[in-house]
Amino acid sequence: MKSTWWKESVIYQIYPRSFKDSNGDGIGDLRGIISKLDYVARLGVDAIWLNPIFTSPNDDNGYDISDYRDIMADFGTMADFDELLHQMHLRKLKLILDLVPNHSSDEHFWFQESRKDRDNPYRDYYHWWPAENGKPNHRESYFDVNRDAWAYDQQTNAYYLHYFSKKQPDLNWENPALRKEIYDILRFWFDKGVDGFRMDVVPFISKDTSFPPIPDKYNGNFGDFYAKGPHLHQYLQEMNREVLSQYNCVSIAEGVGVKPEDVELFIDPQRQELDMLYHFEGMSIGYTPDGFKEPDPAGYSLLQFKQVYSKWDKAFEKGWGTIYLGNHDQPRMLSRWGNDNDEFRERSSKLLHTFLLTMRATPFIYYGDELGMSNIKFDDINDYRDIETLNMHQYLLQTGGDVERFMRAQQQTARDNGRTPFQWDNAANAGFSQADPWLKVNPNYVKINAAEQEDDPNSILNYVRQLIQLRKTYPTLIYGDYQLLDPANPQVYSYARSNEDGKFLIALNFSDKDASFNTNVDLASAQVVQGNYPNPQKDHNLRPWEAVIYRLT
Repeated sequence: MKSTWWKESVIYQIYPRSFKDSNGDGIGDLRGIISKLDYVARLGVDAIWLNPIFTSPNDDNGYDISDYRDIMADFGTMADFDELLHQMHLRKLKLILDLVPNHSSDEHFWFQESRKDRDNPYRDYYHWWPAENGKPNHRESYFDVNRDAWAYDQQTNAYYLHYFSKKQPDLNWENPALRKEIYDILRFWFDKGVDGFRMDVVPFISKDTSFPPIPDKYNGNFGDFYAKGPHLHQYLQEMNREVLSQYNCVSIAEGVGVKPEDVELFIDPQRQELDMLYHFEGMSIGYTPDGFKEPDPAGYSLLQFKQVYSKWDKAFEKGWGTIYLGNHDQPRMLSRWGNDNDEFRERSSKLLHTFLLTMRATPFIYYGDELGMSNIKFDDINDYRDIETLNMHQYLLQTGGDVERFMRAQQQTARDNGRTPFQWDNAANAGFSQADPWLKVNPNYVKINAAEQEDDPNSILNYVRQLIQLRKTYPTLIYGDYQLLDPANPQVYSYARSNEDGKFLIALNFSDKDASFNTNVDLASAQVVQGNYPNPQKDHNLRPWEAVIYRLT
């Protein structure tokens, strides 16, 4: 397999608003990130992915962009960005920005012009539908209180399309002039020295502009329909040809709506579209079918978890995949997939990182997960800041839904759980800011913080540093084949990684109880290269949340 820097990288995701505040306004910023680059470099990661830092009115925390070529005032200036990029490259860290190509802010110049009149040159930068033709066929909105993706605009007596918030009108990629604008934006940042882009909901960019009814087979899974626009791959190939192929960069698709059988269309190098994609199927495991992101009281099925990640490993064979368990759209990894109670918090956090860093894919570590940060579990709607939670709460109030049930579920699954400020030390506000933070700090920062773990050889932080170095030491853990072992085991996820350079066996007990696993491998002569318990037993038995990496001879 051809080696490339992005296949061999470990990527660290930073939510800028919550990482480090440098000017005392309660909001993280670029100079705050600069001040902590040595910490990030010591982790051993190779690249940083920043959530959007562009000018935005912040209806959806930066995913509603009003100027793609400038920096949000909350985060600093373009001079601060240039300094950040310079300091990162000095430390051999690459920078991946977040491109939002499906929609802009309604405060963007393009949309402000577009809504002035029907003959405006920017009218076709967005999807408009004349009201005199009747309301177009229904499209579901992710964030709208009424779930309606068509918003009426009185000024020109027309509806505009927004798959997300009303303040996030969808861009019309069917217009070549719009596509050229996007490509020029990419060149602007690449010419500054940016190393790649993660592309937000990029499978949604192409639309059938006749807007036919959504076929019944999608049965509420409207994202699956949105991801099948008629010219999607034509546009991605054009983007690659016009821009991406001209730079030593990485392109990462947020693969919402993409199925395993379709993924090679995006990432097969022969097709010359994008480099990597991350999927959502793993994130839906363990939710009840009738609630809004509501966890099953019985927990999630490890059998299903293994099946999903093994299936996607195979789907990525013609290209390259990603692996993640938490990000800005998810609750904290530890609370979702591990056990955040004191007894098992450290063990399960280390186990989850062992999984991330030994799979055949580029791993993404979300800021704070390397400390074992956990869900804050708000019980008051006034503590939330995320549009998804706030609008769904309002929707349930309007429709007589079960608000109490929703609030209980949000304690486990709300996106704000993963957005609380980074816990640097046990000073006020966890050392994040001298002012009240934009989102409350998790009270457990007093004992869970970077300063507490820095010099503790047994800390989660130092375990993650060791794992990253282990992955770099043994390329088999990057490029080796993946083989699921003991697939019917309900407690243990075990798998082999092998190639001509060696063979490893990874055994992970995803439970609070002792467990055993079955393989044909004699572990007596194996070398334990990493584990989250002292003195791992070489007898196919595992203690609660035990993770072991064996190098086989």
